[in-house]
Amino acid sequence: MTVRETQTKAKYLYIEDIPGVGPSTARKLRELGFNTIEALAMATVRELEQAGISEKKALEIINAARSSISLSFIRADELLRMRQNILRLTTGSKKLDALLGGGLETQTITEFYGEYGSGKSQIAHQLCVNVQLPPERGGLNGGALYIDTENTFRTERIVQMAKHLGLDPDEVVKNIILAEAYTSDHQMFLLENSDKIIKENNIRLIIIDSLTAHFRSEYLGRESLAERQQKINKHMHKLIRLARAFNAVACVTNQVMASPNVFFGEPIRPIGGHVVAHTSHTRIFLRKAARGPIRIARLVSSPYLPEGEAVFKITENGIEDVEEEERVR
Repeated sequence: MTVRETQTKAKYLYIEDIPGVGPSTARKLRELGFNTIEALAMATVRELEQAGISEKKALEIINAARSSISLSFIRADELLRMRQNILRLTTGSKKLDALLGGGLETQTITEFYGEYGSGKSQIAHQLCVNVQLPPERGGLNGGALYIDTENTFRTERIVQMAKHLGLDPDEVVKNIILAEAYTSDHQMFLLENSDKIIKENNIRLIIIDSLTAHFRSEYLGRESLAERQQKINKHMHKLIRLARAFNAVACVTNQVMASPNVFFGEPIRPIGGHVVAHTSHTRIFLRKAARGPIRIARLVSSPYLPEGEAVFKITENGIEDVEEEERVR
């Protein structure tokens, strides 16, 4: 018998089903963004205390939610079997997929960063279409949640990509939930209140494009750096909780800044510092080739994949592989 099987599990469908959560408490929890059992299972005691719940009661609620969805101590061999449930989403390029070990993983955060025009939003759009493909074509048979912070989302681009893949554009756009964030606080609010939308719409891809734009413009100067980093940290941890709870792909795009004092190595680095670096499981640096539609993706960090590069192109059809004769460095 496994450690998991030794625990008594009660299945709760709604947060009101959890012992100790009455209508009043449920309403307060929903106001804080906890609409599902999965969201409560990933919550912290401090977060629930904001609903006027005592530390003891908050811990009981969280433990009940976690037992309901079977979050518990497990052995490494059980974890190995669970890892087989992790799915992968194709980018549309076989070379880029190979660089990522077969595509973007569910239950982790993948970050694409690069300069303006490097292809970050184009990849985000392509993923919104690809996630709706069946598994045999590299998709997840699900929808996408797209949090847009820079007004970059274009339905026209989705239609182009959908047609190229032989999908019905009208159906594809119906399966993309768009949320436009106007400030960093609004951006955090949208994500914190997205669990019900994710569950009801079979969302298998969560995109934030871009992650740091609002934080970068609102928190200026060294005196505000600590507060900015704390908020980004909280935001990223909420994202990974949702990805794990719903077995979804989490993808963020990120802006970059120049480091003029760097004489050796890459003079461009992503915004967000160590907070984003530690929370993003897989980081890919995108850059333009010398000319044309060709882009170069460099895998900067991964928990288990080696560093490397892949070449792809962005065309009217979307993300595609590059033929050998097209390669230009």
